[in-house]
Amino acid sequence: MIYDKNHALIETAIPGLPAPRRGKVRDIYDLGDRLLLVASDRISAFDCVMPNGIPDKGRVLTGISRLWFERFTWMPNHLISMDVADYPAPARALAADLQGRSMLVKKARALPVECIARGYLVGSGWKEYQKSGMVCGIPLRPGYAQADKLDEAVFTPSCKAEMGQHDENITYEEVVRTTDARTAAALRDLTLRLYSEARDYAAGRGVIIADTKFEFGLDTDGTIILIDEVLTPDSSRFWPAESYATGSNPPSLDKQFVRDYLDSIGFNHQPPAPVLPDEVVAKTRAKYLEAYRALTGRDL
Repeated sequence: MIYDKNHALIETAIPGLPAPRRGKVRDIYDLGDRLLLVASDRISAFDCVMPNGIPDKGRVLTGISRLWFERFTWMPNHLISMDVADYPAPARALAADLQGRSMLVKKARALPVECIARGYLVGSGWKEYQKSGMVCGIPLRPGYAQADKLDEAVFTPSCKAEMGQHDENITYEEVVRTTDARTAAALRDLTLRLYSEARDYAAGRGVIIADTKFEFGLDTDGTIILIDEVLTPDSSRFWPAESYATGSNPPSLDKQFVRDYLDSIGFNHQPPAPVLPDEVVAKTRAKYLEAYRALTGRDL
């Protein structure tokens, strides 16, 4: 296990298991018919992974994902266990490192669509709306301000990109061509239902979920299941309700703080990414922990 100077877990290795496939945040160990997902403390922005991490970030992502997996009782998912005692023996030997930041999951065939729900007009959607009156090609009524709540949440899928490349927005018709008509409709409906339920739950805890991204896969029976992380500060835009206002980009409880810092120093959105200063690391960690406490009602 490799930690940085702030004790953020940057890279994992489990002797006795095959070398993992490394995503931007997760190290994925193939156990045959199952996977062991380990959420590191790495953080990415603009599809670039920062050299240093955010302490406890992986535990926040895993804990919040668990909250949603357990709340969405109607939606099948890939989670088998988060108890290290259920893991293979080589992983159990590293229980202190893995507890709270890992999960044993079913292997699924990931569907090649990023399923995004937008409930508020912000970010790239706001920029597009200003130019064309649309968001991801979907016409919207005139008169919205920046960060306004949309009359109805919209499904704005994108195509998964390779590591280091930007995801590309696609139309619903392209989702149909990429999958099939029945699967595309299911992905749209599931995305909007999950977002709606999560938005209402979070609102009761003082958090606005402006948008989020889901990933789905097919299990061995061909059933669509929820996979990867769910409604975390990495995959969502969280705003504290008490400081929400339209007309500008509201303060957030997610990695937007890191993006804003990188833009402030003129980062060109291309690797290699710069080392984050300790102050940015500490403030980002505080935002992630605040999101965790608000949504789960407990400390990490």
